[in-house]
Amino acid sequence: MPTNDIFDRRRCELGEGAFWHPQRQQFFWFDIVSNVLLSQEGGKPLTWAFEENVSAAGWLSADDLLIAGETGLQSLNLVSGKREPVAAFPHNLILRSNDGRADPYGGFWIGTMGKRSEREAGAIWRYWRGEFRMIYEGISIPNAICFDAERSLAYFSDTRLKKIWHVRLDDDGWPSGEPELFVDLTGAPHSPDGAVIDAQGNLWNAQWGGRRVACYAPDGQEIAAEYFEATRISCPAFGGADMQSLFATTACQGTSAEAREAEPLAGMTFERKTAFRGVSEPQVILG
Repeated sequence: MPTNDIFDRRRCELGEGAFWHPQRQQFFWFDIVSNVLLSQEGGKPLTWAFEENVSAAGWLSADDLLIAGETGLQSLNLVSGKREPVAAFPHNLILRSNDGRADPYGGFWIGTMGKRSEREAGAIWRYWRGEFRMIYEGISIPNAICFDAERSLAYFSDTRLKKIWHVRLDDDGWPSGEPELFVDLTGAPHSPDGAVIDAQGNLWNAQWGGRRVACYAPDGQEIAAEYFEATRISCPAFGGADMQSLFATTACQGTSAEAREAEPLAGMTFERKTAFRGVSEPQVILG
């Protein structure tokens, strides 16, 4: 069994939120149900603990991240550990955040969902210039939130429906028109999870249950795939000095003791060099 792809051996129950900070040249990710943000620096493991489920991040500055949690958004200073509230979700439902990313206009998109994946309990929100607005509702498991480098398209999925859509963006980064189907995995043994766009406009989608991150051309055709030694691949990100390292978080949530023994790398985080190059995450602008 190959082990040279392992970036971090800590086993996440539900790894998510793969994110490369372009200024710090540092990779971050989350274990949602364990309420932690994880990273490494100089080979040393780093952990920031929270009092609620946390799942996604964007960068505000070299030392500050925007963190999405179950109650809303907060800032985190990576040096001091100080946290400040930014915006609360305008609802009182028992939900948590899931997949999310910064958009090219300085906003931040984040999906919410039921803690037990209740059907159609979730939504996708955008925070931009002080406004928290629901974009899409009735989503069971929001995922695959990412944006093309040309600032014209947003992508998202509902993992339960096994579909990925894209939608045009207006000059302020809000959806313009109706979403169009991009990839349909109905009938496949795996489901779409987190995603990221590379410099050529291809979408890389982590596929829960499929052991892989699949690459789709801008026309939706599958053109490549990277396979890993974990069934539940959850979120990809490009990083490294040349932006050619593909990181992938994984999960072992809900698996039996026997399954964990049979799949010892499940929950670990992977890194693999590719021939493709990623795009730097845009900065989130709060003002």
